[in-house]
Amino acid sequence: MKLAVPDVISPSYFPAIAAIELGFFEREGLDISLELIYPVDKCYAALRAGTVDFVGGSAHSALSAFPSWHGAKLLCAQGQGMYWFLVMHTEFGAKHGDVSVVKGRSIGAAPWVDMGLRRLLIEAGIDLKRDDVKIAPVPGAQGAGVNFGVTAAKALEERKIDGFWANGMGAEVAVRRGVGTMVDVRRGDGPKACFNYTMASIATTDRLIQRSPETAAGAVRAIAKTQGALKENVARATEVGRKLFPPDEAELIAELIRRDLPYYDASISPTFVAGMNQFSRDVGILAGDVPYEAIVATQFSHSWKSG
Repeated sequence: MKLAVPDVISPSYFPAIAAIELGFFEREGLDISLELIYPVDKCYAALRAGTVDFVGGSAHSALSAFPSWHGAKLLCAQGQGMYWFLVMHTEFGAKHGDVSVVKGRSIGAAPWVDMGLRRLLIEAGIDLKRDDVKIAPVPGAQGAGVNFGVTAAKALEERKIDGFWANGMGAEVAVRRGVGTMVDVRRGDGPKACFNYTMASIATTDRLIQRSPETAAGAVRAIAKTQGALKENVARATEVGRKLFPPDEAELIAELIRRDLPYYDASISPTFVAGMNQFSRDVGILAGDVPYEAIVATQFSHSWKSG
């Protein structure tokens, strides 16, 4: 079986990656390999086509391939809340929480990921047209196997962009190189509603759930147990990083995961789904209100705490 993620060298989808590398899927009797497919909407297109079995990506992006959530379900969370970071070049003197720094600037963001930034800025009172905010893909980020966040940090350093909206690894690399200043939205530097725009989740198809509910249940248990293992010993993140990441990023990953541990909870709440649905309607990818039970595979909720 295959699990697709849109980025590997980052903390964003690390529970899914670690569940493979640390053997937690295998312990559930699942033979799952990792597949990198960028950007995230192509992950979900592959899920719809049946060429992958699970997606570890942004929850709202399932709507790119499953309109109104027909045919797909969220199984569990990899981490709570929207998980991208706004990073601006240091020359702008950005301060935590002051998103007005984006005015007149060009911001790099991946497809579907950019929706979170656009909506956040609108809720913060920024008019993208009036304030001349350009949000577009990061130059060089389309290549197969390219890590988005690290590529964004490099583009910022080379002044191809003024800022970027990307994963924690890209943000950390930019900050450590002295070229970026981070605005940490998830931890409170932005409109409160943005926390529930999306989350890093595990999704699969209704057909897999119907055909093999034990497979779906095993995947949920594997993610929850991986989260628990990393909480117990975050150094295991380095073990995974050294297998998959370049040396510099491998040595950073445990610290990034340590910061994310408070968000490691596999549950998906009705409050989150209500927030995600509102966001999805606001950005025009959902019409109406889809019930919680039509989005979340609640029959596996008892396994969310199995870690």
